[in-house]
Amino acid sequence: MRYGIVLFTSDRGIAPAAAAQAAEEAGFATFYVPEHTHIPIRRDAPHPRTGDSSLPDDRYLRTLDPWVALAGAVPVTSTIRLATAVALPVESDPITLAKTVATLDHLSGGRVTLGVGFGWNTDELADHGVPGKRRRTALREYLEAMRALWTEEEASYAGEFVEFGPSWAWPKPVQAKVPVVVGAGGTERTFRWIARHSDGWLTTPGEGDITEKVAQLREIWREEGREGEPEVIALGPRPDPERLAGLEAAGVTEVVFGLPDRSPGEVEAWLDRLAGKLGRLTGT
Repeated sequence: MRYGIVLFTSDRGIAPAAAAQAAEEAGFATFYVPEHTHIPIRRDAPHPRTGDSSLPDDRYLRTLDPWVALAGAVPVTSTIRLATAVALPVESDPITLAKTVATLDHLSGGRVTLGVGFGWNTDELADHGVPGKRRRTALREYLEAMRALWTEEEASYAGEFVEFGPSWAWPKPVQAKVPVVVGAGGTERTFRWIARHSDGWLTTPGEGDITEKVAQLREIWREEGREGEPEVIALGPRPDPERLAGLEAAGVTEVVFGLPDRSPGEVEAWLDRLAGKLGRLTGT
């Protein structure tokens, strides 16, 4: 089981490049950043954790662009994977976003993992022209269209939200397949979508015990004819030996810990302490 770090980026505290570099030096496998283009002040969509229009963290208002943030980490890292937790693809032009992701994968030597979400903030989606009730369809089309651009010499796509004729698009990603994981609540409907359109599940912070849900995802994975096992990335648990052992036994492939957006020195010390705890737990 791997260990990763997520930095809820903002215009305060440590820069993403410095955080990614420190995480790599501490031995972590993946560095994640989130995405929100903006937060409409007047909203009907409740936040999943607060249950109303209030936000649990003011960094939602201050989130950095994920692709610029991850690009900054490319020249100061060499092994850590660069990922989103989560990106909102339907808030971008799919052709442009496909180019951005392919370029990031090209420049990083094949280190991109695309964590995506359907988007809890339907008011935010609406400002991008995406109806909340059609967000799953829109995301499916975006992923299909981007994969066509990443893998085909002459790519085209025709759907409800994405349409373009035969086109050339380079660079292609270094990876034969850019991994895509979906960050969403663990329901049968979501797991069915994951098994059909992505490579795994990224849990939500308040998910609780996910043992039964991972088993359900694996069962649906097999029902949909997928080979192997899905990626399962768990957010938010403390580095407790019993808890981590239980997650690994359940089939979790990576555990991700939230990084404070403090000064570089404070973050580096925090990472060293966490890495030390994990090393003692794993015997490394």
